[in-house]
Amino acid sequence: MKLFIGYATIEGQTQKIARHIADRLVDMGHSVELTTVGDAGPVDLSRFDGAILAGSLHIGHYQKTLSDFAAEHAGALNDMPTLMISVSLAAAGHDAEEWRSLNAILSDFTDATGWTPGQVSQVAGAYTPSRYDVFRRFAMRRIIAKKDPDADLDWDKEYTNWDALDATLSEWVKGPRE
Repeated sequence: MKLFIGYATIEGQTQKIARHIADRLVDMGHSVELTTVGDAGPVDLSRFDGAILAGSLHIGHYQKTLSDFAAEHAGALNDMPTLMISVSLAAAGHDAEEWRSLNAILSDFTDATGWTPGQVSQVAGAYTPSRYDVFRRFAMRRIIAKKDPDADLDWDKEYTNWDALDATLSEWVKGPRE
């Protein structure tokens, strides 16, 4: 299959995830075009057999570039197999309220863009104080201290479950079962 992978990132974890996805898909024998959605320019999605869009959640929203891309290409995306990779620290936990919030944010995203992903995977991101400004570091320290009381708040920590992501990709490329 020829697959399009578009992503938006702020601190870089979604980019790392998107690159991992591209590498895994190439290893499975697929052709991949990987780009940030902000740099994608005019793209004809009809050239592809499927698409994966990845973005991270910050303060209850995905990046504007991801929303704009999905809205602009909603028709084509809705006509092909798609996978949405939603990256957040909330996905690292088991708090039912946080998961309800993730679902509500995704619902708002689909309403706003007109694109309904064929499949969605909530993927845990990373805590990267080395990349935060002073204000974000303060806010993120409070979030991580509550979510992961044993975390060293001065050091970066990746929460992404790579094995689970690989399993999601393997199932997605197989497509729906009859």
